[in-house]
Amino acid sequence: MKESTPGIKFPSAVYAETVLEFNFRDSQRHFFSSLLEIHQAHALMLGRQRIITRSEMTTILRGLADLDRNKVLSARYDGSVEDLFYFVERELAGLIGSETAGKLHIARSRNDIDVTLYRMRLRHEVLDLARDLWHLREALIGNASKNLTTVMPAHTHTQPAQPTTFAHYISATLEFLTRDLARVRRAFTNINSNPLGACAITTTGFPIDRAMTTRLLGFEGLVENSYYAIGGIDYLLEAIGAMATAAVSLGRFTQDLLLWATQEFSFLTLNDGYVQGSSIMPQKRNPVALEHVRILLSKAVGQSQALITSVHNTPFGDINDVEDDLQPLVFSAFSDARRAIRLLRGAVEAIIINRESLRTRAGGSLLTMTELADTLTRREKISFRLAHQLAGRTAKSISGSDATHDEIVDRLIEVARELLDRPLRSSRADLLKALCPLNFVEVREIAGGPAPSTVAEFLERQRGLSADDHRWIREKTRLLERYPVQLNRESNRILERARSGSSE
Repeated sequence: MKESTPGIKFPSAVYAETVLEFNFRDSQRHFFSSLLEIHQAHALMLGRQRIITRSEMTTILRGLADLDRNKVLSARYDGSVEDLFYFVERELAGLIGSETAGKLHIARSRNDIDVTLYRMRLRHEVLDLARDLWHLREALIGNASKNLTTVMPAHTHTQPAQPTTFAHYISATLEFLTRDLARVRRAFTNINSNPLGACAITTTGFPIDRAMTTRLLGFEGLVENSYYAIGGIDYLLEAIGAMATAAVSLGRFTQDLLLWATQEFSFLTLNDGYVQGSSIMPQKRNPVALEHVRILLSKAVGQSQALITSVHNTPFGDINDVEDDLQPLVFSAFSDARRAIRLLRGAVEAIIINRESLRTRAGGSLLTMTELADTLTRREKISFRLAHQLAGRTAKSISGSDATHDEIVDRLIEVARELLDRPLRSSRADLLKALCPLNFVEVREIAGGPAPSTVAEFLERQRGLSADDHRWIREKTRLLERYPVQLNRESNRILERARSGSSE
């Protein structure tokens, strides 16, 4: 057997400096409170199962209550212990003795403690993300409700295509936000299961009660297979995937807003709270808030890709690649995504729409030629292909894209005589109406269309879905607020009984 190098002790200076010191600080920042809750729950369970005596359980709970939290949180890593877990264990041993403190570690491992910590923290991140997405969706519903008849050009292949309304465009974002929230809710459900009790990877021979720690720690289910409990990472990937999917979609939406805020488009501006001036150009009003939204969303997506890359092709089991060094990237990705979403909500509420510019653009560039072809199909009793040909020849024969509607109709009448060898039966009034952008959207009343009545019905359904998501968010928020209170209440009840000398 190979012997250790004489005189060399763990940890080496460079290992401590480059790994353990960073992980210690991260654990202080992200996991300390959850670690103490795990200690409490495990002690209560060991006592209830008579794996330790009631006196030992009471002593452990008292030691945890007396632990100097400020000392732990302000401690600097000095290499005397490996990590925060051992630091807390040493502090607890100083209060209650090493023998009793050591009994807290019966039937568990840092492996199942760590993955429990990760899930406990991640569920908060995901719930906060859901809350921010919900607030954004509420802002968008409000914006769309005010713009049911605000006509604007829709683009395909970056070119003006057909008239729509601003409400119809915003409703498209509501459609994907609804699914984003559904994905986030599913991610929360799969995260909020308890791996504690898996121990190193194969559970324990002690008669522990995993259902009890599940209840005490606010979990809603059990990660049943102990190997998966330690080695599984899909719960994290699902959460990251839900966040990244939302970030990509919202990034595309943000890019549209930035484009439309240019003077070349002049579709919208932001109020003064969301723009910055220039240090040299007095006239500038830069919509920088949207630029910050874009980069923060891009950072979140980039960090999500880094997370997936980090765990790709790692062994399925206990492995450091998915543990301490990875976790700060998780929190950073969610932080950037949430910052962006909150800022985007503010920007949406600060939008000032240039309705006149939108209406002018929607009525130009021959955007209503599809409805003109539809009208010819209906009124002239001809095929759409022939009507398309009539409208297409008319469009091609017009010099420039800003022809008046009267000019378009005049040219259509000429083209029809050439192509149909007869005059049009449609009235001039019908043809002019077909070229009106508001009429274009009003006749498109089928499900999903831009007609104001159709979009209004969609928004009403969105309000119902939003109310359901809000109920879910309140329910899960209460769950995560309630369990620490109940955990402390159960611990305090035992300590009070011990002080009074009573027993159950």
